[in-house]
Amino acid sequence: MSNSYVQRFLFEDLDIRGAFVHLGSAWQGMQADRAYPAVVTRLLGEMMATAAIIGGNLKQPGRLTFQLSGHGLLKALILDCTQDLKMRGMARFEPGIAEAPLQELVGDGRLLLTLDNPQAALPYQSFVPLEGGTIAEVFEHYLAQSEQQPARLFLAANETTAAGLFLQKLPAADTRDADGWTRLTHLASTAKPAELLTLDTETLLARLFAEEDKRLYEAREVFYHCPEDWEKVRGMLQQLGRGEVEAILSEHGEVVIRDDICNRDYRFGAADIAQLFDGAAPPKPTLH
Repeated sequence: MSNSYVQRFLFEDLDIRGAFVHLGSAWQGMQADRAYPAVVTRLLGEMMATAAIIGGNLKQPGRLTFQLSGHGLLKALILDCTQDLKMRGMARFEPGIAEAPLQELVGDGRLLLTLDNPQAALPYQSFVPLEGGTIAEVFEHYLAQSEQQPARLFLAANETTAAGLFLQKLPAADTRDADGWTRLTHLASTAKPAELLTLDTETLLARLFAEEDKRLYEAREVFYHCPEDWEKVRGMLQQLGRGEVEAILSEHGEVVIRDDICNRDYRFGAADIAQLFDGAAPPKPTLH
């Protein structure tokens, strides 16, 4: 099994479903060469785990984007997830950021969810109130409102691994077992961060819910996916127009397009710009 995956499960007798996400190499790839402070690493990792769980439920082609932004020391957490669990993301923050409740770090903030479906004329957007002092609590409120069913999230993240355990009460749960939801959420709350970060799904569920019957579905691999896109960058420069691009080139000696979410620069020299606007097939410029 890959070390980056989402795996769904179901307590059939209780009508309660869930998922477990474990992110190793995919999470490490998203952080490569970023040097995030510990608090930023934790929050972005928790949000990546949550995005993987929610994105794993996409039933049609598209991209789901989560953008938490505000005016505090934590400026933004941005995560993209496609229906085939290809993910990318980044954080923006001010120097000196340190551990504090989420609302204090974000300040006057909001969470925006965008579903970009290629079959739809316009993306669907939903603003989520920042109710709760953690990433888990914010998304628990969102899921309870959007799906009209209670949900619980248990998250953990460090510099090497991000993980999350998700439970959701389904409509017939109370008729199946009036105490089932309370019992399972109590058991789940006993999971230690180290267990979330190191155990596989089957071992974790057996440890937490030893007396419960559960159905485990096939795991789905999660990928960090941020490929180069020279065609898109060249199109942006052509839209700016030759005059403006050459003015930038004259002032700086090169044209640099920064791709923050993928943590790379696209660099164009004078010859690259001339070929771009003269219509010749350009050689690949320098990427850093």
